[in-house]
Amino acid sequence: MNNVLKDKAYQFAIRIVKLTKYLQEEKKEFILSKQILRSGTAIGALIAESEYAQSKPDFISKLHISIKEANETNYWLNLLKDSNYLNDKMFNSINPDLIELLKILTTSIKTAKENNA
Repeated sequence: MNNVLKDKAYQFAIRIVKLTKYLQEEKKEFILSKQILRSGTAIGALIAESEYAQSKPDFISKLHISIKEANETNYWLNLLKDSNYLNDKMFNSINPDLIELLKILTTSIKTAKENNA
């Protein structure tokens, strides 16, 4: 498993936890914050789970689900920005990390599929 991916996903999850805390304590926003907490932390959890996949197809499947959670997190981040719960500075601070995770996940899935062929 690519430790860079695992580490970046873990650091991203920490940022999501802190963002959720901010949204709930400062903005009194509880619905969207729970959604982004769930999807944003699931990315790394699925990557960690993929380390012990039963097979290469199972490994690829876990990474695919992780990428789906990352795409959902992207949706919630944009919604929070466009509904003014996040200002541009906050959004522009965390969004590049998510985009980087999506790129690494995409590459990891492609590599795993090529190695499985």
